[in-house]
Amino acid sequence: VQLQASGGGLVQAGGSLRVSCAVSGRTFRMNSVGWFRQAPGKEREFVAAISWSGSMTYYADSVKGRFTISRDNAKSTVNLQMNNLKPEDTDVYYCAARPRWDTYRTMSAIDAYDYWGQGTQVTVSS
Repeated sequence: VQLQASGGGLVQAGGSLRVSCAVSGRTFRMNSVGWFRQAPGKEREFVAAISWSGSMTYYADSVKGRFTISRDNAKSTVNLQMNNLKPEDTDVYYCAARPRWDTYRTMSAIDAYDYWGQGTQVTVSS
């Protein structure tokens, strides 16, 4: 399974941006996907996750109500729509995949994921 993140960029505070994760490999439909983010010198942190069917999602408290994760299995992509962006959302965003859906505790853990994509930079100016 290979993952390719895209869609990052520069946006003003209060604006919106969508990042996408293209997943290749015949098992895409059976993979749960998560988004994480990381700032220089900081630990990578969980943002959101979605089950293989798209029917179940988790969000970090810091983005709940502002970010929406979705997936299009026909296009093998997982999107993260980010609204009302804040300067503290500035990070490199990474997508990751694992075979099974699990509890929030598991889905928010970095070491629970088997596959990772390269990051895409999101910068929010104040």
